Amino acid sequence: MAERRARPAATARKHAWRRATPPAAPPPKDTRPAASDRPAATERADADSVVQAALYRDGVRVATPASLADTFRELRDQPDGMAWIGLARPTEAELLSLAAEFDLHELAVEDAMEAHQRPKLERYGETLFVVLRAARYLDAPEEVDFGELHVFVGPDFVITVRHGAAPDLSAVRRRMEETPDLLKLGPEAVLYAILDAVVDGYAPVVSGVQNDIDEIETEVFSGDPEVSRRIYELSREMVEFQRATRPLVGMLHALMAGFAKYGTDEELQRYLRDVADHVTHTSERVDGFRQALTDILTVNATLVTQQQNAEMRALAEAGFEQNEEIKKISSWAAILFAPTLVGTIYGMNFETMPELKWAAGYPFAILLMAAVCVSLYFIFKRRDWL
Repeated sequence: MAERRARPAATARKHAWRRATPPAAPPPKDTRPAASDRPAATERADADSVVQAALYRDGVRVATPASLADTFRELRDQPDGMAWIGLARPTEAELLSLAAEFDLHELAVEDAMEAHQRPKLERYGETLFVVLRAARYLDAPEEVDFGELHVFVGPDFVITVRHGAAPDLSAVRRRMEETPDLLKLGPEAVLYAILDAVVDGYAPVVSGVQNDIDEIETEVFSGDPEVSRRIYELSREMVEFQRATRPLVGMLHALMAGFAKYGTDEELQRYLRDVADHVTHTSERVDGFRQALTDILTVNATLVTQQQNAEMRALAEAGFEQNEEIKKISSWAAILFAPTLVGTIYGMNFETMPELKWAAGYPFAILLMAAVCVSLYFIFKRRDWL
């Protein structure tokens, strides 16, 4: 490490944002398969956290060290090279060794250890520390999976620390190695390629979420009782998605503001502007999704309320009809009860009953029962019980 710090100024680390000089003709491309440079989904759980470490010079890979120590040694031996180290869920010892070798700020290293950071861009001396939130859409459960990526960009190194399955940085490395004219521009070109990969990864998520919203709209108007839960879960994902995309707009504009100060290559400037346009478009789409889900939730609540009101109205109407039937039954029961009462009294056959031997008693009883029944009928009819 002392040898690394003592090298002459002429061979010191390149300025982080210098314009690279044209490289010599690149040697034949190395066609050896990089077994370790694979997506995180295919990595073994007990695999080493160093996914890939490589040394580049003039946009061409010149070494593939097997360990961090070998990477440090190779970079010391080739002061005009650039190291690109990819880590997946590294241990604390590995991050501390990187911090000691590349003078990484302790706050940035602490953030990389803890993860669960919001997207941000910070500069510590000649080193940029970038936190990105990648996303991917999972078709089977129809949900969005978020990953976290920390990137250290120095004068002659790029270190990526991945927490989660996304993004697939092996594809970024292959792309850069296939375009040495871009890779020769240095660490800043790698940073922009990573930014582009993260932002491009948002496109399938946007498409998947749009399909989910279309399905939810259909379910809302079909009266699916489970749709409220789905709206809520998708709204939570959109809040998380918004937290991942919205800060990127300010971060990219901050990088663009430093074009003149750091002498950023014109090609990289165009590259960054294109990424910024995509981020802005994605952020606007996400904002639109949140508003659409809010509107759908409101419409669903209205439809649920209308359905409940309709059910209550139907119950009230059924109760009213039942009450009307009860009135009719009660009215006829009262009408029939009056003659039954008279007949019951005169059917007791007691010796001392008044009018028992009265000759007009029977016609009087019949008339009395008829009069009571008719009177009750007209009373109930007037009150609309019959």
